[in-house]
Amino acid sequence: MQPLPSLLLSEALFPYLTTWQLSFTLSYSVSTKPSLPYPLSVLTGLRQQALVAISQELKWRVFGGPGPSKWISQVRRRSSLISSRLEESLCSDQDMAYLQQGEEALQKALGILSNQDGWKSETQRKNGDKVLSKVLPDVGKVFRLEVVVDQPMQILYEELVERMEQMGDWNPNVKEIKVLQKIGKDTVITHETAAETPGNIVGPRDFVSVRCAKRRGSNCVLAGMATNYDAMPEQNGYVRAEHGPTCMVLRPLAGNPSQTQLTWLLSIDLKGWLPKSIINQVLSQTQMDFANHLRNRLAASPASAALSC
Repeated sequence: MQPLPSLLLSEALFPYLTTWQLSFTLSYSVSTKPSLPYPLSVLTGLRQQALVAISQELKWRVFGGPGPSKWISQVRRRSSLISSRLEESLCSDQDMAYLQQGEEALQKALGILSNQDGWKSETQRKNGDKVLSKVLPDVGKVFRLEVVVDQPMQILYEELVERMEQMGDWNPNVKEIKVLQKIGKDTVITHETAAETPGNIVGPRDFVSVRCAKRRGSNCVLAGMATNYDAMPEQNGYVRAEHGPTCMVLRPLAGNPSQTQLTWLLSIDLKGWLPKSIINQVLSQTQMDFANHLRNRLAASPASAALSC
């Protein structure tokens, strides 16, 4: 039997197979029996092609291809890709659009952070916390918080991602965050209500955003941007402001993995008729306040206390 050129064809056809059909394909591919475990007539079109293509290639890898250790490692390397393809195949077109929007926010935000030119200091504290800013075409003014937190990255990830909806309990600038929908493993649609600013300088604002959390090696990126969600139209008494692209990058501090370098890129359109001087002051102060509130939260959390023992 001649092997197929690569797994690219098989992978391209994975979305057309259900998990049930895929399990039969895998069982057939390692069998020496000449017939399928059920007739091909029950499948049509691309599903039938996918079944044949995948089973032929897997059989070749078992009986006629490289040694077991090599093809097993190949399958393992592709397992995460296959899993994501199967997951995507179960998503609606709208969900796929949200996934793509989350990825777009991540790529745009990282692109902004990767360019070190043009950043100007907004404010800096004695402990090293600082906020920088720059003006970008088609985006406007963006802010960049740089801090070091005396906790491992995993602790921050759990607080900022897994317990996202509890942020209103410890960050006075946030009234409420609610997850409206979870899509796949790492993407969510959220509704965030901002707390009123002192003196009500900035009136009530709310946000609907798509957010995604991605791990890249030892780093973690939390990205997001504004989106439309039919189940959460504009609310009475609130101005619908817009995030994005925005992100937080978490990475272990070089030479000391018990500390985390946190970078927060904030790009936001508060809408309404607000002077730029007020917006700039509010946003840079919001970032500085966030660092303080996060440290206080982590210092009081049971997980952080256990690590310090």
